[in-house]
Amino acid sequence: MSIQNRYEFLYMFDCENGNPNGDPDAGNSPRIDPEDMHGLVSDVALKRRVRNFIIEKFENVAPNAIYIEHATNLNKPIALAHEKANGAVPKDSKSTKKQSLNARKWMCDNFYDVRTFGAVLSTGANAGQVRGPVQFAFARSIDPIMPLDLSITRVAKTPTEKDIKSDASYQQHVEWEEKAPEDSLRTMGRKALIPYGLFIAKGFISANLAKGTEFSDNDLSNLWEALANMYDHDRSASKGMMSCRGLYVFKHVGTDTNAEQKIRQAMLGCAPAHALLDLGKVVEIQKDDVAMKKDNVTAARKFTHYSVTVKKEILPDGVELWIWDNTKSSLIKV
Repeated sequence: MSIQNRYEFLYMFDCENGNPNGDPDAGNSPRIDPEDMHGLVSDVALKRRVRNFIIEKFENVAPNAIYIEHATNLNKPIALAHEKANGAVPKDSKSTKKQSLNARKWMCDNFYDVRTFGAVLSTGANAGQVRGPVQFAFARSIDPIMPLDLSITRVAKTPTEKDIKSDASYQQHVEWEEKAPEDSLRTMGRKALIPYGLFIAKGFISANLAKGTEFSDNDLSNLWEALANMYDHDRSASKGMMSCRGLYVFKHVGTDTNAEQKIRQAMLGCAPAHALLDLGKVVEIQKDDVAMKKDNVTAARKFTHYSVTVKKEILPDGVELWIWDNTKSSLIKV
């Protein structure tokens, strides 16, 4: 059964001495808003980490397999969907509406990321398109960040075609290396990072779209678990130290005394998203001047340099606030 409530959520994470999301159009430097120098992390980067966690937890097995994997052919599972749901792949990729719906349902049933985030399934044998119930906006840092471009030295070298042919034998590589000047076997490189940044991502979950993919409460629980733990399973030198620092979930439950009408309210929502997600309303984040002064810094360099205040009293009627509790590994109602 698909979820019966609308949700919004604030996802808080930080990055220390790392690159939270490189921009390929800027030499893989950390993404920034050039107008105010606040850091950005794309929705695609966040979804990738969720997918990676689900792969780790369920070993990429249906019904929680992942459709968008690293270095794979996306048309391959679409063809399999037609074979399983319709008996064969439609000739010349011209599927009927019924065939597309059958294949679409098979993809939703077997792939977690399809029923969660949606997917375009018309790139090969047409299986239509899926609008996912879970969506992220770009994450944005609380304060401006200062990207650093640092030089590094590599004490080994990868020879180019000018040095030696790529199809050279092992012995030819040995001979080339022995003749090469020692200094020429070292090279320089660069590493981009930020000293520290605290980021906030805003997320949205539609109960109405969940009906179309059969996104269930169990799927939702896996999403919360992924958000809370995904950076602990995605370590790399380039990412530095990245951690989940808070997950604040707004659940629409309705207010009407009529049970049927209350269900409709819970699905459609009882307040606009901005009334819940705008910082400074229900959740407020401020710099902690006392903590920063104690550490003798003028710019935030760790999470304890911020204070987070939750103002439950201004929650709109019909909306509950749930916060992730690391000690219990679950959401706790506030």
